[in-house]
Amino acid sequence: MTNSRDYRVATCHIRITGVWADLHKVGLMAFDPFVVMQPEESLPDITIHTGCSIATEDDNERLLTSFDFEDEKAICRFYARQQGWRLTMDDGSDTPLTFIYDNASDVAESNAGTADKCNHIHFFRFGLWFICNIAMAKRGITAIHSSAIIHNGEVVLFLGESGTGKSTHTRLWREHIKDATLLNDDSPFLKLDDGVLRAYGSPWSGKTHCYKNESYPVKAIVRLSQAPHNAIYRLSSLRAMGAVLPSLSPAFMFDPFLENKVMNMAGTILSHAPLYHLECLPDQDAALLSCNTIFEQ
Repeated sequence: MTNSRDYRVATCHIRITGVWADLHKVGLMAFDPFVVMQPEESLPDITIHTGCSIATEDDNERLLTSFDFEDEKAICRFYARQQGWRLTMDDGSDTPLTFIYDNASDVAESNAGTADKCNHIHFFRFGLWFICNIAMAKRGITAIHSSAIIHNGEVVLFLGESGTGKSTHTRLWREHIKDATLLNDDSPFLKLDDGVLRAYGSPWSGKTHCYKNESYPVKAIVRLSQAPHNAIYRLSSLRAMGAVLPSLSPAFMFDPFLENKVMNMAGTILSHAPLYHLECLPDQDAALLSCNTIFEQ
């Protein structure tokens, strides 16, 4: 019987088979809270086979976009294929880590575990996030690059480019606002559930070890920018769209099928959560201002 392990992230059933099926054993302990202890009878939303032999080229594919891998010196390339997509993480070695996703079957293959260069845990962790994000996008679920704080049983998500202070601001909430706790510090997921937009914790939380298999209704979403003062205001629909889109899987915008899924989810977000812009200093007053405005205290 093929070695396999089931996981569930933001209601998405993920099955990993092969040499990297047990993510704990390969050093990805962040997935421990998301393990499905009893195998489920239902078919998974996505199956990922690891340790596969994969051809590196396909005459029917075209490059959609390429981008730098932040944690290591490598180039990520995202391709459209006749029936799906291919992602490679190339650090100049003969065997780049590769994932191939078949859109019709929701089955992916990866060469992770077949060569030393393919065993790089940072590459595999990102590739897993990317491929699972495709499966989730097809099911009305999206990752959102943000830091998410829980308060009064609801979640506030803070958006912004790397270095704008998302983690700093949620830390200020935890220090100065009673009962505020972190849900995720990099990549929570959003899904509309029975008419309620909910934020889900995930195994991907940047450099902060916060891996909670929990979900809460979204109270608000806030785009941050650094400023010599503290001010917050609610965004109009047009500006809200511009604020949220950069945080929703930008690589997907180069593929028409995935772009449509992202735009649909962006519309869902705008319909079910208010968006604010917070111009702020990294201080206690900024945290209190945003909290009091959002929760009308």
